Amino acid sequence: MNNKYKLIYNEIKKYKKIYIARHIGPDPDAFGSQMSLKESIKLTFPEKEVYAVGATVSRFKYFGKVDKVQSFDYENGLLIVVDTPDIKRVDIDNFLSFKHVVKIDHHPMVDKFGPVEYIDDNCSSASEMILKLINHTKLKINESIAGNIFIGIVSDTNRFLYNANPKTFALITDLIKKQKIDVDHLYRLVYSKPLSEVRLMGHIASTLKVDKYGFACVELDEDVMNSFGSDLAAASNMINDFNNINEVIVWVFITKDKSNLYRVNIRSRGPVINEVAARYGGGGHKYASGVRTDSKETVDKLIKDLSECTKEYHKKEEE
Repeated sequence: MNNKYKLIYNEIKKYKKIYIARHIGPDPDAFGSQMSLKESIKLTFPEKEVYAVGATVSRFKYFGKVDKVQSFDYENGLLIVVDTPDIKRVDIDNFLSFKHVVKIDHHPMVDKFGPVEYIDDNCSSASEMILKLINHTKLKINESIAGNIFIGIVSDTNRFLYNANPKTFALITDLIKKQKIDVDHLYRLVYSKPLSEVRLMGHIASTLKVDKYGFACVELDEDVMNSFGSDLAAASNMINDFNNINEVIVWVFITKDKSNLYRVNIRSRGPVINEVAARYGGGGHKYASGVRTDSKETVDKLIKDLSECTKEYHKKEEE
């Protein structure tokens, strides 16, 4: 048993109460890694109390229910945080009150959570890391767990278009063979869209501003979203659908809710964007990052820097 896997497995064995958290504004990989780990621990250790915590997102209800915890055992419970590099984005109350924390994450290192951490930014997703943890320990797996892992990996690689490598494909092939998961059914869960979202995509496409260097940006407020019968999460989750536009190499979706909180989702097909996002309190992968802020000035500065980053990349490519 590899040392990093053994350390995490031993921590899981040690505690009766286990809480599994992920980042705010969760995506399918956050849910997939969180829910698959919860199910695996419960399947392996039925006597343990295991809770998946954080905000509920109705569109991801196929992963299973998020637990409503009235009070946390900060002193004697174990907190496992998946798919989250920085403390401020952990979706749980009083993170710093937990005495025992395990971190499992595939983003570049930002904050250290505790002595037991499994960080691998070469992994396609946090869900892939959970699969490796299960494969290298005595944690159990079934078809439901495998399905959640599969969705997490597929979503974070955008159907294996990026962040995937031969090891990822080998793991997925083995998972499908052993667990006999219904791939067609899982793809429908992830990629089927209501008509309201399709119409919203049309609106985004028609209002997307693209400069001559390949930088594209669109801003949507909550009233616009509501007019399409959609919500802010829908726009954030469809950003990957704009991955194959010839004239675009960096694209940004900005959504603003009624409390004036801006969510800036950034994608790239070349320029490294997570370093730019980090200047404004955000972060993520080289080519998929985000920022949250309540300052319009911050948003404007971020957009200016991303535009400049795109321009510099474009000029280097032409040399």
